[in-house]
Amino acid sequence: MASLLRTHTVLLFAARSARKIRQPLPGWAILLGILGTQPVIYLFDSLGKLNLFLPAFDSIAVLATAIVVKWDLRRLPWFWVTLFVLTAFQTVIILLVPWTTLWVPAMAITGIGCLYLVVVLAAFNVVGQVMNGSGNSEGRVTGSE
Repeated sequence: MASLLRTHTVLLFAARSARKIRQPLPGWAILLGILGTQPVIYLFDSLGKLNLFLPAFDSIAVLATAIVVKWDLRRLPWFWVTLFVLTAFQTVIILLVPWTTLWVPAMAITGIGCLYLVVVLAAFNVVGQVMNGSGNSEGRVTGSE
C-alpha cells in the first residue's frame, strides 16, 4: 500500500511539473527545430535507417520538453546523469525495437510521447528524492531557497 501511495505521489509531482509546459515556444525555437531536423533526416536517410527518424525525433522532443520543465535543476550533477541514463535507455530501445515503415496514427504517437514524458518527469522526481533523502522532489536542498 505504501509503494502504491508513493507511486501516486510521484505521478502527482510529475503532473505538477508538466503544467510548466503551457508556455508557447518562441519563434526562433520553432525555426531552429525545423532547420535542425533537415540534416538529421538526411543523415538517417543516408544510413538507410529513415524509419528510425520519427522515434528518435519524438524521444528527443520528449527529453527536450523534460529539460525545459526541470531547468531549475540544471546546476545539480544528478540531473545530467539522470538525463544521460534516460537518453542511453531510449537509444537502446529505438535500436532494438523493429519499427514499421507503415503509417501510424498521430494520436498513438502522441499518446506514447505523453506517457514517456510522464515517466521521464517521474524519474527526475524519484532521483531527486533519493539524492536529497528528504522527500523534496524538486532537487533543492531544504532551506536553500
